[in-house]
Amino acid sequence: MIHVFRVYRIWNHFFPPTLYFYRFILKCAIVTTKQYILIALWLWCAAAFAQKQPLTYFLPDITYDKSIPTPESYFGHQIGEWHLSHDQLLGYMKALAAASPKAKLIEHGRSYENRPLIHLVITSEKNQKVLEDIKSQHVALTNPAKSGSVDINKVPAVLYQGYSIHGNEPSGGNAAPLVAYYLLAGKNRDIDRLLDEVVIIFDPCFNPDGFNRFASWVNTHRNKNLTADPADREYTEPWPRGRSNHYWFDLNRDWLPAQLPESQGRVRIFHEWKPNVLTDHHEMGTNSTFFFMPGVPSRVHPLTPKMNQELTERIGNYHAEALDAIGSLYYSKEGYDDFYYGKGSTYPDANGCIGILFEQGSSRGHVQESENGELTFAFTIRNQVATSLSTHKAVREMKKDLLTFQRDFYTSGLEEARNDNRKAYIFGEPTDRGRTAAFIEILQRHQIEVYQLGKSVSAGGHQFDKGEAFVVPLEQAQYRLIHGIFEHRTAFEDSIFYDISGWTYPMAFNLAYAALEKRAFDDGLLGAKLANAAALTETPAPEFSEYAYLMEWTEYFAPKALNYLMSQGLRMKVASQPFALDQRSYPPGTVMLSVAGQNKTPEQIHSLVTLASQMAGVRFYDMDTGLTPTGIDLGSGDFRPLKLPEVLLLVGEGVRSTDAGEIWHLLDQRYDMKVTKVETGAANRISLNRYNVIIMPGGNYGALSGDKLKEWVSNGGTLITYQDAVQWVRNAGLAFVELRRDKSEDQSTLQVRRPYGQLSDDRGALRTSGAIFENLLDISHPLGYGYIRERLPVFRNNNLYFEPARNTYATPLVYTANPLLSGYLNARYNEQIRNSAGAVVSAVGQGRVVSFADNTNLRAFWYGTNKLLANAIFFGHTISAEASERALPKPPAAGGREE
Repeated sequence: MIHVFRVYRIWNHFFPPTLYFYRFILKCAIVTTKQYILIALWLWCAAAFAQKQPLTYFLPDITYDKSIPTPESYFGHQIGEWHLSHDQLLGYMKALAAASPKAKLIEHGRSYENRPLIHLVITSEKNQKVLEDIKSQHVALTNPAKSGSVDINKVPAVLYQGYSIHGNEPSGGNAAPLVAYYLLAGKNRDIDRLLDEVVIIFDPCFNPDGFNRFASWVNTHRNKNLTADPADREYTEPWPRGRSNHYWFDLNRDWLPAQLPESQGRVRIFHEWKPNVLTDHHEMGTNSTFFFMPGVPSRVHPLTPKMNQELTERIGNYHAEALDAIGSLYYSKEGYDDFYYGKGSTYPDANGCIGILFEQGSSRGHVQESENGELTFAFTIRNQVATSLSTHKAVREMKKDLLTFQRDFYTSGLEEARNDNRKAYIFGEPTDRGRTAAFIEILQRHQIEVYQLGKSVSAGGHQFDKGEAFVVPLEQAQYRLIHGIFEHRTAFEDSIFYDISGWTYPMAFNLAYAALEKRAFDDGLLGAKLANAAALTETPAPEFSEYAYLMEWTEYFAPKALNYLMSQGLRMKVASQPFALDQRSYPPGTVMLSVAGQNKTPEQIHSLVTLASQMAGVRFYDMDTGLTPTGIDLGSGDFRPLKLPEVLLLVGEGVRSTDAGEIWHLLDQRYDMKVTKVETGAANRISLNRYNVIIMPGGNYGALSGDKLKEWVSNGGTLITYQDAVQWVRNAGLAFVELRRDKSEDQSTLQVRRPYGQLSDDRGALRTSGAIFENLLDISHPLGYGYIRERLPVFRNNNLYFEPARNTYATPLVYTANPLLSGYLNARYNEQIRNSAGAVVSAVGQGRVVSFADNTNLRAFWYGTNKLLANAIFFGHTISAEASERALPKPPAAGGREE
């Protein structure tokens, strides 16, 4: 038995005990009755231990301050026995801050579900007393004009530790209480030195809503007798799963766009403190081990200095040492990259900071079988704790090098700016102040200075006028990040990308922009520094009219105003032809509200129009006549009546939750529209008659009834489909879209011999992870209303290509002959994408089906194509049947000709 216990102790050091191990011990033991009783008692203790680990399993065996509550004493169970909910996690952080003078709790925002977004500032009592002075000195290192006067030997380093940005990757958020307890209750010289020399910004949970959603699921389905069977319901998380936030966004793609409250709070804290290292604790597949940065060396963004990766690798050595000490397997420099600046581990790299990604193989519950043995929740937490503590050690011991790197990053960046042939970027969109203001808000959120244009100038084929355009000088501290936002890049060292390869922001916003060369720049171009982007959307109140009001559709938030007025019972129409009135030209898409014939008085209508104008930042023009000198009159039949959208959004298994969430967020948050979300299976059971618009995000719709949907469309509904959903409606006879064949799949091509070791990279290089392409948009078509330029940058992240419709009016959006603007596209797809369809309109009975080849709503920051969806919703039913595809050509009969 002594030998058995020795085996158990060794096993337990590396792997938490499991019932399989106990069964093995019993089978191997030849026992007497007395021995059997002893073994039974031992197994009973071990079984209890299997669900509960001692504190020393996770943390060093040192003395801890008894006045600080342990996680177990606060929660009533040890970490790892149950998944913490966000309210439990928040409560413990409050308890720690109340018990320790070394911690200060700050709320920096609220999630969409109104959960507090908080962080602790953890440092020594001495530092807490002069925290603002430390912060100002540290931030001065990022200002080249001040950094030379900062003594880095006297300034603490700043570490930003963040956990579980993906809610169903919970080991990070569950490790956070242990790490915080260690820092605040631990009593030894190493912790004292750490907190004297480092300020730790400690965010225990980046994603409260997803974290809570996942914890609720796995705790609800937890067995008393834990099962590791992956088929158990505990490990079968339902759609949309806990990875995302309330609107199903991946928050780890939102550091640069910062369109969501969780991200906006994080970015604000980041720039308030300018950390030297930021850690981001994730999980990956159950059969994986543990990953830490650096990633693949050839997949680092070119704007990131080489020293960044050298420091990252040095920090990695500390993680390796820590994981070696507890016998955990790990890897580095493969699988993940440092390219897209919108991720938590890469955004810091563009800001003089070292971003560190951790990926732990996930138990996705309490214990699950894996190819490395049974993986317990406690084990995953222990690895996250170990690398949190190894980060502390690395930052303290590398403090001087990290501070020096941060200072040099900004001084060298400013020097590069002075040597750059470009002096500034200029941009503007006078017909859409809402879209322009949203872009400026992003720039200012990242500490980028924006100025009004001081005088008119022509650049890059565009005319930019004083008062209507803006300038971003390159000679400022954020030089590298400015390029990371404005540049377009089509040549790369590597052809594999973990995330998107192109994200040029002026293109995403469909803004006219250009780089200003030094020779074309003079001081007069730089006007006043812009302080408040929101002021750009201030709109003069409309004058009173007893006849009609006109609203131009060019403004980003025009759909919000239109929806509001129709929801108040007002009848609205849209112009399908241009006209001029009161010395103004009005394009197709202009919306008209006629005062006569409404169920409200002219005074009531004026009040509603005024409110709509203010809430949406859209200008209304009052009219006192319907007779126009040019174009259609206001009473013309070319003004088409509009319907208040009653929108059904299909969601559920098979549907890409991020795509669905982007649409939900756009309609709910930005347009203030009511939207009904219906699971694909439930759509077969409910009546569709109350809806006039149905949206199918990209995905697989095998559970949906095509006959029921076809009947609904035939009766006049507008069906809007995206990407691979188009294939489903095509097969159901609802969309007459022809897929473009990949001619490179010929056998002669496939038979070319390739090394086996290249298989993974070859397949990865074929993936279109995300790039920007130029499309031509028919701005006279209802889908093109509100656009002033025919050339439109669109985002593509799939390899599904459509043929233009045979009906020459039914393809309002088409790729150009050489469409790649920014990002990577494998040469294999050059012919497929050339002149392919971006959107096709089909007619089925009285209804219309709008098929989009690409996502028009990417990550809430692709403002430039959001209006395509709005147009399909509000104007889809006005598209002429004669301008819609009716049917695909029949395949030719054997030996015959195609009909």
